Amino acid sequence: MIVRPAHFILLSFLLVLGLFVTLWGRSVLRYVEAGILLVDIVADREERHEVQRQHIDYRHKGRNRKADLYRAPGEIKAGLILLPGVAELGGDDPRLIRFASSLSRAGFAVLVPELPGLRRLRVSSSDTEEVADAFAWLSAQTDLVPSGRMGLAAFSYASGPAILAALHERIREQVGFVFVVGGYYDLLRVVTFLTTGYFTYQGRQYYLPPDNYGKWAFVVGNIDRLENREDQRLLRLMARRLGRNPDAATQDIVSKLSAGGRALLSFISNRDPARVADLLSDLPHDIREELSALNLAGQDLSKLRAPLILVHGYEDPMIPFPESIALAQAASGNRNRLYLVHGLMHVDIVPGLADRWRLLQALHDLLAARDGVLPN
Repeated sequence: MIVRPAHFILLSFLLVLGLFVTLWGRSVLRYVEAGILLVDIVADREERHEVQRQHIDYRHKGRNRKADLYRAPGEIKAGLILLPGVAELGGDDPRLIRFASSLSRAGFAVLVPELPGLRRLRVSSSDTEEVADAFAWLSAQTDLVPSGRMGLAAFSYASGPAILAALHERIREQVGFVFVVGGYYDLLRVVTFLTTGYFTYQGRQYYLPPDNYGKWAFVVGNIDRLENREDQRLLRLMARRLGRNPDAATQDIVSKLSAGGRALLSFISNRDPARVADLLSDLPHDIREELSALNLAGQDLSKLRAPLILVHGYEDPMIPFPESIALAQAASGNRNRLYLVHGLMHVDIVPGLADRWRLLQALHDLLAARDGVLPN
């Protein structure tokens, strides 16, 4: 057969196209699927009836646990433990429900463990054991995770318990990936930013106005760790008053606080980053112990087997974006992926066009991890 130049060009194109599809077809299709997932996440659809959300009670190693299980019709390709951020609604937060529903439609069996502390705006190192239990239980359900592939996903401060669970010797070898949005690494730097608005990036200091909700969430989340019950009552009263009006008078409350209550109030009211370490050392012992236990900067992340997929907003008002950079560096060598984007306000997405591409890449990696083919 004689191949004319035009035919040769067409034949060459078809051969290259065939080779491309053979080698990269799955990745291309996964990008299409990631695009569908991104649209689904940001669509804020009201109708999600095809997704089954089931409240379940289960028992693991003699411990009674509660969780929400999300599953959609179709093939389940992997299991996922999903942790909400610190929010009063916990697993009932509409953003969490939307995200879990979208992931279930993307082929995940999603389990959201009930962590009561999160509803009280409180993250605890004890959450790590509950997350590990949830992971172990779901991974044992062969009807829900027939592939055996499992991962963890977390928002915000829940990234601490998620990564600590991924380090847990009971499940460390089974965790296939960890997906984190707006996570942290060094809690001293995080509370410095939370209280003063200052953070450092590439040797320069930057400032964002402190988030009032975040500051008082820290207070409310640590109130139970104060020994003096009257301090607990007074600070709850102050939080409610300032929540209604940030400029409300509070001297009548401050004057009644004991030394422990005043130390917590002084810490949260401070605006000087140079004073944070000293004020932290004055906090009650239980608060300092919890911060230390949850501080990933104090952990040996070289033991982490699972690759991290990290997404963080440049304008995040709760946790500064250099924290995800530091986390990726500390856990280097595990095929970690880091995506910094504009328009991601902590966990709420309002991205621009360029950042949609970065979010698309992050979701592509999540789906690749679902399929057990996250590339190097």
